[in-house]
Amino acid sequence: MYAIVEIAGQQFKVERGNKVYVHRLEANEGADIEFEKVLLIDNAGKIQVGNPTVDGAKVAATVITHVRGDKVIVFKKKRRKTTQKWNNHRQHFTQILIQGVLAKGETVKEVLKVEKREVRLASPKYIKPTVTAEVAEVKVEKKAPAKKAAPKKAAAKKVTKKKD
Repeated sequence: MYAIVEIAGQQFKVERGNKVYVHRLEANEGADIEFEKVLLIDNAGKIQVGNPTVDGAKVAATVITHVRGDKVIVFKKKRRKTTQKWNNHRQHFTQILIQGVLAKGETVKEVLKVEKREVRLASPKYIKPTVTAEVAEVKVEKKAPAKKAAPKKAAAKKVTKKKD
């Protein structure tokens, strides 16, 4: 299940467990937040498109940390005018962890319970092992390195000069 949600003026495709960098949000680290501008929800092929948003849908997330992006260099120059300007910029971001996509009337706790049940049923310790075929031993014999053949001598060509 994924959703397209608008966060801080940008659209992101999110699903449960994704970590997303968004423009700086006014929330403390560890805070739980919800985004209500959900534009589209895809639930196993069943797509709901909003007009402009899906009714009652939300995306629940947790703020992980506030970080700064890579340095962007801004250099402006006018040729033959001895004019140039140098500037730098680092954007502020917030890293969030998507807890779940909530349809109308759902809560985060309900979604997490369903997800845990599905994970438990699909975990390897609940899956019956299949019988595998036995592998026979294979002996590899090493061959002696091949001797290099001596290069063939080119036949000498006789060059005769004609007298005029």
